[in-house]
Amino acid sequence: MNARAGAHRALQWRTRPASPRAAVLVLHGGQEYGEHAPGLLNLPGLRMVGFARSVERVTADADIAVGTVRYRCKGWNGDRADAARDALAALGDLAEELGPVPTVLIGHSMGGRAALRAGGHPCVTGVVALAPWCPRDEPVEHLAGRRVLMLHGDRDRVTSPADTDLFAARARSEGAHVAGYRVVGSGHTLMRRAADWHRTTADLTGALLGLTPLPADIAGALATPAPAATGLALPLH
Repeated sequence: MNARAGAHRALQWRTRPASPRAAVLVLHGGQEYGEHAPGLLNLPGLRMVGFARSVERVTADADIAVGTVRYRCKGWNGDRADAARDALAALGDLAEELGPVPTVLIGHSMGGRAALRAGGHPCVTGVVALAPWCPRDEPVEHLAGRRVLMLHGDRDRVTSPADTDLFAARARSEGAHVAGYRVVGSGHTLMRRAADWHRTTADLTGALLGLTPLPADIAGALATPAPAATGLALPLH
């Protein structure tokens, strides 16, 4: 009998080629506290469906597996960091099933925090954080050598664009390669300018996977020495 029968499975595949050469995991948002599992009508999860579909279009015929992370709880829940634990569990299953393939994490809000927290996993080569929740004491050292792209709307009133800028600067000082966009005219739900969010995220993910070159402005920002680079100075109009 399988000892894991009935256990929570954090990794859920959407697209899984026979021999994937890389993978993408999508992590939705949540809330600060909440020990109940997300319900069947999970609006934060539904919000990320468009992102996953856009990534699938960009990576079609490239042997890229695309999956999502299913949370045990709605909330982060303090030091338990439940969403990050689920992200790491999903990455463990991914590595077991596919081998150590290069993996990009895409996360929104609490999912952005979880993706950034799990970004030190050996499979992870890049993170795309969308309006991430970045407390000012969030660890950054584990992101050394990783490419981290952060997008935040300038009208966000739920998570702080200024905290994202501070996180970016702190991560750069520890050796991460960080760049990103301020999405002009958009807020936390990613609904305003949704097509731009979807397209830009998918294109950046494809570039992190080596399918296309990074945009020149992002490539230039990633190459800027850490002391000279602060904040997300690239507006996405």
